[in-house]
This record gives sequence, structure tokens and C-alpha cells, in this order.
Amino acid sequence: MSETVEAVETEQDKPGDDENGPTGADLLVQEGDIAGDYLERLLDLLDYDGDIDLDVEAGRAVVSIDGGDDLEKLVGNRGQVLEALQELTRLAVQQETGTRSRLMLDIAGWRAARREKLHELGRSTAETVVSTGEKVRLQPMSPFERKVVHDAVATVKGARSESEGEEPKRRVVVLPDDED
Repeated sequence: MSETVEAVETEQDKPGDDENGPTGADLLVQEGDIAGDYLERLLDLLDYDGDIDLDVEAGRAVVSIDGGDDLEKLVGNRGQVLEALQELTRLAVQQETGTRSRLMLDIAGWRAARREKLHELGRSTAETVVSTGEKVRLQPMSPFERKVVHDAVATVKGARSESEGEEPKRRVVVLPDDED
């Protein structure tokens, strides 16, 4: 009972196509649309409800799923299921567009809440490092998490951060500015 729907795209239907070709913003909107369709099919297969919101922020497509019951199951422990779904969605976009996607996926506001917690962790750790002069190694984090912490540390005068280790145990180290 599988149903296949084939879309036929005409020249005038292509997003952003004009004499100069699609713009970067048009391509990001296209990525978001492809990702939204992929995730809509996934939610239907799982029989989950959720509202899908598409946006473009900081040069990347951002897709959010909110409003449904059981969405926390799609986040998983420490966001592991969310990370896997993001990679699958990026692959679906890449398969259709032929280019690697940097799409960001958030489910039930988990990534936004995690970003706030990590920002506070980075800022408070940097302040501690400045006051004690001792470096601090944080727990291993995903690339998304490390970037948020690095950005937060950069806001504190007298502290800097770097990453050390190999995935999946790569971590942020916060150091005083004067330490080498």
C-alpha cells in the first residue's frame, strides 16, 4: 500500500531561478522546504503530531518541530536522537540538491533551551577561570554545543577557549587569556 507521488517542476516553478540563477537565500529556503517535506513524511509515518516551522538564520536553514505530544522521544537522551534526525534530514536535502547542507533542526525547543544553558555554562566557566587563573576542561560535547560554549567564552574578557580530543570525546577547554 505504498503510494508514489512524482512532482514535475516547470521552469517557472524553480525557486529563485531568474537570469542570474538562484540566490543564496533562495537556496536556503529550498533546503528548508525539502527538509520540511522530509520531516512531515517522517512524522506521518510515526503518527506524531507537530508543527513544522522553516526559517533562515545566520546563513543556514533552520527547521523547528513544535506542538506535538511525544516529541521529546525524537530528542532522546542529551539530544542524541535529534542529532541523528538532523543528519538524516541533511542527507535527504543533499540527495535532492546535490550539495552538503548545514541545516539546523530543533525539536520541542530542546536545542534553543540547550543553547541557553550552554551559553551560561561557558560564561560562568570563563568568569571562574579569570578569577582563579586555572584552566577548566568541560565534558565532551557535540560540535553544536562546543560552538555555543566557545561563543560564550569569547564574551568574557581575560578568558579564551579551545577544543581538544577526538570525536566523540572532543571537549572545550577554557583558559586564562595569558596562558599558552
